[in-house]
Amino acid sequence: MSKDLSLRSLLGSTLLPPSEARILMAHVLDKHYQLPRSALLSRDDMQLNDGALENWRSLVSKRLQGHPIAYLIGKRGFHNIELQVAPGVLIPRPETELLVEIGLREIKRIQNEVTAPNVLDLGTGSGAIALAVAHEAPTALLTATDQSFEALAIAQANAQHLGLNSRIQLLQGSWYEALADKALFDVILSNPPYIAIQDPHLSQGDLRFEPISALTDHASGFTCLEVIIKGALNHLKPMGLIAVEHGFDQSEAVGELMKSAGLQNIRVHQDLSGHFRVTSAMSV
Repeated sequence: MSKDLSLRSLLGSTLLPPSEARILMAHVLDKHYQLPRSALLSRDDMQLNDGALENWRSLVSKRLQGHPIAYLIGKRGFHNIELQVAPGVLIPRPETELLVEIGLREIKRIQNEVTAPNVLDLGTGSGAIALAVAHEAPTALLTATDQSFEALAIAQANAQHLGLNSRIQLLQGSWYEALADKALFDVILSNPPYIAIQDPHLSQGDLRFEPISALTDHASGFTCLEVIIKGALNHLKPMGLIAVEHGFDQSEAVGELMKSAGLQNIRVHQDLSGHFRVTSAMSV
């Protein structure tokens, strides 16, 4: 009697959690058969061909080794858009959507005064923050920087796929170094590396597979934040806003950096888990 290789059997016998198994199987069905996720139910007696079966087993094996699902399927949803992701960029996370919301609120606040708000995303990675803002704020013009050519290539592909490439300028360089000296913005957003190099989380979970330079500054966790905050006044328009993501226990220190840099109206913002994950401030 031949072995049952139906979707029902394969999903039922895997060691993966059911939710993860369904995501991976839906990816296999889309890749090999151009079938929608609903086929997991409507065609659960379907037998995979050799190529699809090999792909499924490879994905399961890698996931059991800890590889992030986002890298295995090559995409991740983020704030109403879907982004291409690969091991060369950080996987966008729900808490970073808080930065997007803060940026969008500021754009809404100034929209009567500024016809085309200029927004800067420092260390853009996959382009998540900049492209999410561009998607929701049709009048905004985005500039995004990253020192990684690999990351910028992925950001460019995402901009093209989302039809937003005409509204975003991608620049290679470290933080503000990629900009013209007198470039000024209404809003600056950034999710920089803020994990201290000795933090044990770097060797756990998905972080093991993500680019180390996007996670840690290889020091205290504050060096990139300090560069971004200290340089903000040189690139913010009068009453412009800067908002940075940081660790749940770093808000007080980040606020002090902003105060020392001459920024005003310093505020801390909670994510959906109740952690203070973003601090914002304004120029004079």
